[in-house]
Amino acid sequence: MAKKNDYVRIHRVVLEPEERTGKLPEDTKKVPLEMWVKGRLVNDTAEIGDEVTVTTAVGRTEHGTLIEVNPCYELNYGSFVPEILQIEESLRSTLFGGNEA
Repeated sequence: MAKKNDYVRIHRVVLEPEERTGKLPEDTKKVPLEMWVKGRLVNDTAEIGDEVTVTTAVGRTEHGTLIEVNPCYELNYGSFVPEILQIEESLRSTLFGGNEA
C-alpha cells in the first residue's frame, strides 16, 4: 500500500502500435510506445495496479499504473568479460606501475 507523497514508479502506454508514425523500423512499429516514470504519489492511497498520479522531481504531473513503491536502481553491466579485466590490469600497470621513461 502506498500513501500520499511516497516515492513510486508508474507505467503507461503512450501510443499503441497503430498510433505510431510510419517512419519507424518495422519491428518498432509493432510494439507500443511505453513510459516508466518515478515521482511522488499525489493520490491519498494506492495499491500496485491502481491508476495513480505522480509529481516528478522537476514538477511535471504524470498518470499511469502504479508498479513499484520506493523503487531503487538495479544496475547490471552484464556478464563477466575477461578481456575487460585484462584491459584494466594493463592500464593500471601502464599508468601506475609500468616502465618509467
